[in-house]
Amino acid sequence: MVGGRARGLPSALPFPRPGEEPGRGSDGLPNANAPSEPSPGWPAPKRRCYGRGAMTEGDVVAEILAFMGGGAPSEAAFDALALRLFAYQFENNDSFRRFCMNTGRSRRSVATWRDIPPAPITAFKSLTLSCADPAGVERVFMTSGTTRDGVRGKCYHPTLAVYDRSMTLHFAERFMRGRDRIRMGILFPTEDEMPNSSLAHYLALAAREFGAAGSRCLLHEKGLDSARIYDELERAERSGEPYAILGATYGFVHLFDEMARDGRSFALPPGSRALDTGGFKGRAPELAAGEFYDRMTGLLGIAREECVNMYGMTELSTQFYDVGGGAKTGPHWIRTRVADPLSGADAPPGAAGVLVHCDLANFNSVTTIMTEDVGVAAEGGGFRLLGRADGAQAKGCSMAVEEFLRSARG
Repeated sequence: MVGGRARGLPSALPFPRPGEEPGRGSDGLPNANAPSEPSPGWPAPKRRCYGRGAMTEGDVVAEILAFMGGGAPSEAAFDALALRLFAYQFENNDSFRRFCMNTGRSRRSVATWRDIPPAPITAFKSLTLSCADPAGVERVFMTSGTTRDGVRGKCYHPTLAVYDRSMTLHFAERFMRGRDRIRMGILFPTEDEMPNSSLAHYLALAAREFGAAGSRCLLHEKGLDSARIYDELERAERSGEPYAILGATYGFVHLFDEMARDGRSFALPPGSRALDTGGFKGRAPELAAGEFYDRMTGLLGIAREECVNMYGMTELSTQFYDVGGGAKTGPHWIRTRVADPLSGADAPPGAAGVLVHCDLANFNSVTTIMTEDVGVAAEGGGFRLLGRADGAQAKGCSMAVEEFLRSARG
């Protein structure tokens, strides 16, 4: 595993930094858990506290990687790390700190992950939400720009170590399910062709870490390479070797249409599987989910329980999955609540609301994001995705965005 040893999580809020008034944080608000006077010998050179230059990026990355590699944590352990990351982002992400201060949020008033003020997802289009200098990051992922305004949001990754570990750990559990490798066909452009696409990186990572020999991209410069696709599917039929096909949902729709025109269908071997993600986004005719997966089974011979839908977004570093049409669930380093977009309060049990995700892998931007997706909490955990916000929910999202931008710009 990339990273370092697990570090202890503090039970108290940090000591003040040199130059701060004892008993108060950098936001000037009282800190009841800080000592009224510096400890003997303060400042101790190796004491780690929240704050710029105190909890370093390397510290943050090491703690998150260690947390991911552990077992399912208690709610208290999740809260402890979420609050450490909130403090780190409060100190180092200027736009986020201005928003928090202008809305009365601080380390003192945030007690659990549910209290962390979420950044509306569209704020990534207008603001630089980054703790690190954007000029020096390893990768910048950009949103697709398929929305009405065409403006692309940006998410900065100083290192891909956390994103990659988040992806591979959960992908192994939810898609591979006991297999080490499987031959893969990718219905999406390569990472070289789309270096700012988080999905291109995700699929390249899947093929590199879990793909058997012969795994490849099934596109060419004009789109789907149907001849290569048919060769791959025929090979799998003959060999009896399970095969996996992964890509954007709309890419599968185009493949299904081309197969129907060509009069082709296949019966892939047992254990073959498919992963789709992203929905249609206006690029292909809308299909009901049931019809989409019926075509997956009818044209490719992949059993419904082997069809996995991935829900993710550029602004997150962790993905959710469902298998066989169940609720979408994530790993132990992400939490989701269903909220009223205007008040930010949790929706009543069983009621639909806007999804708010707290992703501890999002260490450099903001852990907590308010989406424009509507869902409802599912029994037993996770959520069911209902679609995009509209009506009063969309209006509430827009108002939340306006408030965030107004406050974050100072």
